[in-house]
Order: sequence, then C-alpha cells, then structure tokens
Amino acid sequence: MDIRRGEKKRDDGRPDPEALLRRYNLLDPDSDARNDSLASVGQGTQQQVQGARQDQRGHLRVYLGASAGVGKTYAMLNEGHRRKGRNTDVVIGYVETHKRTQTEAQIGDLDVIPRKKITYRGVTLEEMDTDAIIARHPQVVLVDELAHTNIAGSKHNKRYQDVMEILDAGIDVVTTLNVQHLESLNDLVEDITGVRVRETLPDRILDQADEVELIDIAPYALRQRMKHGNIYPAERIDTALNNFFREGNLTALREMALRLTANKTESQLQRYMTGHDIDKQWATNERVLVGFDHRAQSRAIIRDAWRLAHGLHADFIAVSIELEGYSAFVRKIVTFLKYGTEAKKRREEALRHLEEHAVFAEDLGAEVIRVKSNDIARAFAQVASEHHITQIVLGQPGHSRLEEFLFGSVTNRLLRLMTDADIHLVPIRRKDRNESEI
Repeated sequence: MDIRRGEKKRDDGRPDPEALLRRYNLLDPDSDARNDSLASVGQGTQQQVQGARQDQRGHLRVYLGASAGVGKTYAMLNEGHRRKGRNTDVVIGYVETHKRTQTEAQIGDLDVIPRKKITYRGVTLEEMDTDAIIARHPQVVLVDELAHTNIAGSKHNKRYQDVMEILDAGIDVVTTLNVQHLESLNDLVEDITGVRVRETLPDRILDQADEVELIDIAPYALRQRMKHGNIYPAERIDTALNNFFREGNLTALREMALRLTANKTESQLQRYMTGHDIDKQWATNERVLVGFDHRAQSRAIIRDAWRLAHGLHADFIAVSIELEGYSAFVRKIVTFLKYGTEAKKRREEALRHLEEHAVFAEDLGAEVIRVKSNDIARAFAQVASEHHITQIVLGQPGHSRLEEFLFGSVTNRLLRLMTDADIHLVPIRRKDRNESEI
C-alpha cells in the first residue's frame, strides 16, 4: 500500500491508524491525541502551531437535527466546554439561545466574541462579527444556525458564507443545522408540512462537512418538550403543535435527517476504503440485488428477493442487463433459427414483459438499474461491487444446451467472479420450464 510522504508509521512498518483516520476525516477532532499535543508544547511552539493552522483549512463539524428544539445548540455548547477542558482555545462566534434557560446556562464561562451592530432602516440589529473572529483566531469557534440569512449590509448575505471564510482562515467550526433548511429538500418539506422554509443553504455545504452528527429525539418526546415550554414561549406553543410540530411532520423530518446522516457516514467509509484499496465488502448493512429479465419466472424471483430484503431490513436493488455487440448478434441469430418469422414478435413480447417486471420491482420498492454489456456475468458482478451488495438473488438457469454452449453459464461465471456476496437461486416452476427464451 502506498503511504503518503511524511505519514507516521508504526514499528511493524504499517501506517499509524490515527494518521489514516485523520487523512480521511474519520477522526474526531476532539480526540485526546490532538488536544494533548497542543497542551504539551510551550508558548513559543504554540505560536508556531497557530501560524501553521492559518495555512490549512479548518475542520467543519455539523450538528444536524430534524427541527428546532432537538438539542443541537445545547450539544454544541457542551462540546465547547469539553474541548476547553482539554486546553483547546474555544470561543462562541454566535449562539441563539431563544431565551431557553438550559441553553443560556450552558454558555457558562466560554469566551464570547461580541456581535457586530448593524443599523438597517433605522433599527440597530446584531450579527456575528466574522472579522473579529478571524482576528482573534481561536482554534475552535461555535456558530449557531448555519442557514441564517444575515441583515442587509453585512459582509456576507448568508451565515454559511461567513463560516466558509472562517474555515479558510484555518479555524475549526462547530455549527448547527435543521434538515428542512437544505435547498434540495425545500419543496418536499413544503409538501409535507405546508410551510415554505425561506432560509436555505446549498447541499454542497453539508457535503463539505468533515463530520455530521445527528441530534435525535422521538417526535412524541419533542412535542412534550414543546408543551412544557422548553422550545417556544407559551403564546406560540398551541400554534406550533397544531402546524409544523404535528407528529407526522416531525416523523418525516426525522427520517430525512437519519437518511442524510447515514449517507454522509457511508460516503466517508467509501472514501476510506477507496483510499486504502480495500476491495473486500464491509457488510455494515445488508443490500439485496436481484437480476431479472423478460421471463415469467422473474416475478417470482423479484418476490423472493423482496422477502429476503424485507426480512433483513436491507436496501433492495433490481438489475436487468441488455446484451450488446457480438453476443447480442449471436443471440438474434439463435432466436431466428428457433422461431423463424415469429422471432420479431417474440422479441417485442420479451421487451413488453421486461418493462412490466421493472415496474413490478419498483412497486415493491426496488431501485431499478438497467445496464448494457456484452458480458452479462461481468456486468452483474460490477453492479454488485459498486453497490456493495451482500445478497444476490437469481433465477435457476433455463437455457437450452445449445444456448449454454454458445453463451456459457452466467450463474457459474458469476460464482467465480463474486467472492463476498451470498448467491441465492430461485428454482423454475414446472409451468415455466417450457417458456421460450429470447
């Protein structure tokens, strides 16, 4: 394995695990190793470290929640105290407590950068002072409400732009975000909740985050917090509970947040595996892949695959592979020799059945993938590898001896190509054995 220049190695010659995790942004920036190293150096060395940090981009950590009130700001402040206790230079750039007693108390002795006062239309308002934060240059700054829109006359239109500038200055940022503020989900959130969220930020900002941590609470518990006055003032509680904070809305938003966090974790793992040339499948969760074609038995195969995926709580993917090139030409010749003038009609029927089976798979919740290749087994293996499939479901081969001689056994070749996935064969029912092959 290629080890990057300057990367620490262990005595046995292998790379240091922490160095690898740090390279692929899988290491908690709050780790003891990082903070202890800063605490152990002298004042002069710390200044050198400070200067070095300005030459590298800061680390972005996002606390993601389904809605207001789940505890994102509280968790961010708690992390600030935890890091300060390990001699990390932490400041509050902007925190919105919404006058919640527990949140205000959590600020405690954390240093706070004074807000910048801006006069707009005769009214003086306050925003985060980005220039003051960069001039102070702490190791970590806490910034609440990443999707916030700044007051007219501010340095940047959106707070996430302030955060990007702070990161470019080499300062780590810990921030908070509600899932409904993502631009890609704006229409979906409005359809579900009936509320048009005006403050949004591009999804790429969350994609660029080094870490995304979900702050989760059950919808019933969140509504109880609302009723007890822990989120909004008394005059807003009933309106909130009967509108945005309905249990169905919160459940849907919670599912979005869970999916986003899972996708972020999966992409980090994939980046790590790719960077380390790890080909073996790490079965962090089950994924079922079913192959289907035009034959009637495909419906039974898809049903069996769905039952397997449902029982394993697994992702469900269905793939059909269209032959092309020389293999497709030979198959057309065989079909013509077998059916003569009926060959064209048979092909049209096959295409119609194929579309019906694709729709059937989608109705059962499968992600349907269509592939063109001159090698069915290799194309199938490639799809399985790219989607990290753990379970494969196929129909029992039903080719004639001539077809097997000409095209070989797809199942046998797939068994040789696939080493990490379990392969299940669904037997052909007796009434389907004499079905024609196209």
